[in-house]
Amino acid sequence: MTSASPRVIVALDFANPMRALALADRLDPRACGVKVGKELFVVAGPEPVRWLVGRGFNVFLDLKFHDIPNTVAHACAAATRLGVWMLNVHAAGGRAMLDAARDAVGSAAAEARVARPLLIAVTVLTSLDQAALRDMGLDVDPALHARRLARLAHECKLDGVVCSAREAAAMRADFGAGFALVTPGIRPAGSAVDDQARIVTPEDAVRNGADYLVVGRPITAAADPLAALAAINRTLGYDA
Repeated sequence: MTSASPRVIVALDFANPMRALALADRLDPRACGVKVGKELFVVAGPEPVRWLVGRGFNVFLDLKFHDIPNTVAHACAAATRLGVWMLNVHAAGGRAMLDAARDAVGSAAAEARVARPLLIAVTVLTSLDQAALRDMGLDVDPALHARRLARLAHECKLDGVVCSAREAAAMRADFGAGFALVTPGIRPAGSAVDDQARIVTPEDAVRNGADYLVVGRPITAAADPLAALAAINRTLGYDA
């Protein structure tokens, strides 16, 4: 993470691209990055991503690629050519897939003459607890499983992982300062939990070692989204 990079990434999880872009048009790229996920991308395709990149936002393309290595490599190359700042794959795709994704991102960035995006790996979704993992045949503590997958991503020389902020302190100790920790499931004190199972406040997330905080409904569903974002930034000592 650089000092110029906003910590907060606003999740533009809208089915209506006009709503997403209308909100983004009110946001300041110096105060936040933005996340484009599956819902918006499926509805509107890459054009909102290009528009957001053109507006100067750090764009996190959150499509969580998980497929055979060749397919993921081509998808990561296409995402890189859009000029995104960060994209992700599932660590559970395995070593060959992670290696292919890493190589594809580097090659595509050089060929397109764009900045190489951060390539991060999803470990364990924050909506999953131990009972949910057990249903999937993984009788393991979520934090332990997340650390195992993070170690695989680190060995494959990815730039970081998506993880719960509850796991960030252990991962920071494991992998050091150069490994980006991106934490969803962030809820300011007093916010609704919604469908997240492992949530943390922004202040605690940063204290635990998180670099970037993905925040959706506490900002996008707020009566005043700009005020909600500014309040979170103030708690983090960031007043852009």
